[in-house]
Amino acid sequence: MLDFAKGDGLIPVVIQDDQTLEVLMLGYMNEEAWEKTQRERRVTFYSRSKNRLWTKGEESGHVLQVVSHHVDCDQDTLLIKVIPAGPTCHTGARSCFQTDYNQNFLLALERIVQHRYAYPSEESYVNRLREKGINKIAQKVGEEAVETVIAALAETEHDFINESSDLLFHLLVLVREKGLDLKTLAKNLESRHQ
Repeated sequence: MLDFAKGDGLIPVVIQDDQTLEVLMLGYMNEEAWEKTQRERRVTFYSRSKNRLWTKGEESGHVLQVVSHHVDCDQDTLLIKVIPAGPTCHTGARSCFQTDYNQNFLLALERIVQHRYAYPSEESYVNRLREKGINKIAQKVGEEAVETVIAALAETEHDFINESSDLLFHLLVLVREKGLDLKTLAKNLESRHQ
């Protein structure tokens, strides 16, 4: 149960990209905004400057689709994980905090691969690879793994970075082809670590 009384009817809400885990923005909700958010599965804030409910993206179309929500230990702050439909910041930036994006690019790349699967196009390398079937995708992972090993042992750091990047990309495609995702692998690695 959220405690709206502590903040004079408002609670802070941290918005995080469900895929990349990047913090996108901070807003505030009153009880009515929270109820609307739960009902519509799109983030609605209470705008302190407009003095009314405000659904993120109501004008731009850059809505925040709710994936999950998490209440803090004091029940007076929310973390909402979302799928953003475009930039989150009013400036047109991805995030209001201007954090480095490359730290989470593997997760963003996974989203791109998933999008290519959902909306195939002839120009897409992912689509062309997928059309060849799982055997070809697995073969590409094997080829890139061998090239990564060779680069690690006998080539430059630049070559190793390129080959490792190719390996990770093709592995992402194979993981998607198998109907899995990085979250599944991360959970497995976490359980094996314990």
